Amino acid sequence: MPTSRLDPIDRKILAELQANGRMTNVELAKRVGISAPPCLRRVRSLEEEGFIQGYHARVDSRELGFEVQVFAMVGLQSQAEVDLSAFEQRCQDWPLVRECHMLNGEVDFILKCVAPDLSTFQSFLTEQLTAADNVASVKTSLVIRNAKDDPGVPFDVLEERLNRSA
Repeated sequence: MPTSRLDPIDRKILAELQANGRMTNVELAKRVGISAPPCLRRVRSLEEEGFIQGYHARVDSRELGFEVQVFAMVGLQSQAEVDLSAFEQRCQDWPLVRECHMLNGEVDFILKCVAPDLSTFQSFLTEQLTAADNVASVKTSLVIRNAKDDPGVPFDVLEERLNRSA
């Protein structure tokens, strides 16, 4: 289990940065109970080991004019690894696709898409997504509202689990 390589301070650092990636190293160190220099070393180590993959601002897509959010469930004709990889690569090239997850079950992929308006999404759907090689079916669901959008992982659940197994 990857988290076994992390001690409680590393997990606290990750939880704090997940909640607020803009805090200073001094503030972070204070919150996790260590001094600033070792805190910075730990953060750099967590970045190098891939536990921290980047920092970004959470923006409000609707405030920025992206009024349409859609989940597209995509079925492929072939699930050979080369075809799955080719579809994943194609998704990288589509700006409207913000997330792409391969699933097991009835559909092969679910895509989270955003667009400024319905006609822009419809053009993408008909001219690019459904026209793409190996795409057999696409079912879409328009997002009415977002009730929850928590980034990252629930560190408190992880801590409970680790405490129970200790």
